[in-house]
Amino acid sequence: MTHPTPALTADLCLKCNICTAACPVAAVTDLFPGPKAVGPQAQRFRHPRLPSPDASVAWCSGCGTCTRVCPHGVAIAEINIQAKARLTEEHRPPLRDHVISRPEWLGFAGSLAAPIVNPILRIGAARWALEKVLRIDRHAPMPPFARRTLRARMSQRCVSSPPAEASNVVAYYHGCSTNYYEPELGEKAIAVLERLGCSVILPPQRCCGLPLQSNGFFPAARRQASTNIRLLHPYARAGIPIVGTSTSCTLALKHDYRTILGVGGEAADAVAQGTFDIFEFLATRLEAALDHVDFAPVEATALYHPPCQLKSHFMGTPALRVLRRIPGLKIVLSQSECCGIAGTYGLKHEKFAVAQAVGQGLFRQTAESGADYVLSDSETCRWWIEQHAGHTVVHPIELLARSMRLA
Repeated sequence: MTHPTPALTADLCLKCNICTAACPVAAVTDLFPGPKAVGPQAQRFRHPRLPSPDASVAWCSGCGTCTRVCPHGVAIAEINIQAKARLTEEHRPPLRDHVISRPEWLGFAGSLAAPIVNPILRIGAARWALEKVLRIDRHAPMPPFARRTLRARMSQRCVSSPPAEASNVVAYYHGCSTNYYEPELGEKAIAVLERLGCSVILPPQRCCGLPLQSNGFFPAARRQASTNIRLLHPYARAGIPIVGTSTSCTLALKHDYRTILGVGGEAADAVAQGTFDIFEFLATRLEAALDHVDFAPVEATALYHPPCQLKSHFMGTPALRVLRRIPGLKIVLSQSECCGIAGTYGLKHEKFAVAQAVGQGLFRQTAESGADYVLSDSETCRWWIEQHAGHTVVHPIELLARSMRLA
């Protein structure tokens, strides 16, 4: 299967400026001239031997809104991400970018030292020092490390190869956040899948590499992609679905590896085609099983914010289709395109205020909605919204688990 090179789609741009009108970053700062200007318009003049892209492209958050709204099929966000990578190659990036791009390393070290590290990260002076040394904003969300990772809690599910009998088996791609920060989320997701008749295993896996890609470290991101494809391909080849609860991780497996990083081949295609976001899997593969669940009522209002990466799957909002089965639950849909964090974007001191401004509409809606729950499929979105809106934010699977009497 071949995939169009994003740069080749630049000539499809008619300069209609729909992307710029929809861009959440261009709407709040003049530092970013808009996705059209730094994307397809600039791409036509780029050449490997010409000067590097204009530095203003670094203000693109990579939310993907521009690509989704383009009526002509221009891969605008992908063009901009590749341009940001060229900036990284030609200019020495700060140490901060190297650190925040490697959540697997941070999670491993942080979990080992959680009793020491977690209290330190709650000290204002420590966060001030971190801002001065690494330029990670002192007000950026930093969730506590779990003392026991998901894989440690569920070591009996960890496998090194597909089982001989693959019927009803699901390979859970937990990613860094669930393994090192939110293992309870993984436990609930596994409980839901097993209640619906699946047998869940934890295949060998590495960080999806999206933070490396977002910060322009393409060679390292490609290594992560190649490793994950090698580790997960045997499961895809055996017909075992690869299901994830982090919608950004599953987007990397399904789209970014091939389209942005250029990692192709039969194995990459098989992994992409065999990967599902968890509610996509529930709504398409387990709908019949859901019909037989006696859902307990949840008399509550939930504000649901579908993350940017979820929208870039182009599969609608399957979480809504599933959650509407819960009696008594009223769902209010977020009116904001983006919460602002965009992965690691909002952690950076120089971009923190821009990320905050992008999310202001969502923060106001959260405060005014009177919602009992705020739901979002992305871990960084949850942490960011919770910090700025002062409201506990959970993955939709956690509310589903409660209604299925699994919480």
